[in-house]
Amino acid sequence: MTESLTVPQGADLLDRVRRAVATRVVGQEATVSDALVAYLARGHVLIEGVPGTAKTLLVRSLASALGLRFARIQFTPDLMPSDVTGVNVLRDPARGFEFQPGPIFTDLLLGDEINRAPAKTQSALLEAMAERQVTVDGVSRGLGEAFTVFATQNPVEHEGTYPLPEAQLDRFLVKTVMPYPSREAELELLTRYENGFDAERLGDADLAPALRPEEVAALRRLVDGVRVTPEVRAYVADIARATREERMLALGASPRATVSLFRAARAAAVLEGRDFATPDDVKGIAPAVLRHRIVLAPELEVEGRTPDDVLAALLGRVRAPE
Repeated sequence: MTESLTVPQGADLLDRVRRAVATRVVGQEATVSDALVAYLARGHVLIEGVPGTAKTLLVRSLASALGLRFARIQFTPDLMPSDVTGVNVLRDPARGFEFQPGPIFTDLLLGDEINRAPAKTQSALLEAMAERQVTVDGVSRGLGEAFTVFATQNPVEHEGTYPLPEAQLDRFLVKTVMPYPSREAELELLTRYENGFDAERLGDADLAPALRPEEVAALRRLVDGVRVTPEVRAYVADIARATREERMLALGASPRATVSLFRAARAAAVLEGRDFATPDDVKGIAPAVLRHRIVLAPELEVEGRTPDDVLAALLGRVRAPE
């Protein structure tokens, strides 16, 4: 039977997930919210943070809390497409070739240090992200509706990395940044380690599922029913168009980014327990949706400015509906 939820019920379930993840990951509430928004909106997530900020732990814990299958791929310069998608192998000459699925056949895929893989491997991943299928030896194989990529990258280490193509960056619904934890969060982390928790032990990252599979599917359907007034819809379009007219940007947001901002705002509304999207939903999630889709003018990069600096100024100028 198809599960049916009200928006307040959905918000309660999502709060249950957030509390479950918080038992493993300390001080990263904003990143968890961004990740949930993306998953609800059927989008992929790019997580940027320096090593040791619990990126892998967060993704693994979120998969456990949602009751999803989890797989991890460590991206390296010698990673081949077949290492990701799978390969046809000849086990028995009488039966012919048999497909051996790769780790991409899962629900939640963690692509660790995604920018270390070469272009050919990135291309295989792009098909999976765009179409939720992979093609091996001319045969396309579906990955399922739940399939979601959570990719990580290190913002400070560039040796041995490949810049992600703009087309691939545009396939990530959000790019969330994991900062260092606050002093209070770091002290709590030390207390947990003193009490026996260890993120390096895989079992310590696992959680009992907080939701049933039918509840997870129902949460995504709630997003499709969130109302967006013409005024809020116009606000979404005005923000995206403003990035294309911004002189400090060499590249503005694509039409796909406009749709992504619309989808993410609806999911953010569900996270807050509402069946309608507000201008604050749009403004609040806009940096995560747009920061990886815009390119700064060269002179701003020289000055040390960031996409978030430009977006903050832009969001301050674009008039929001009353």
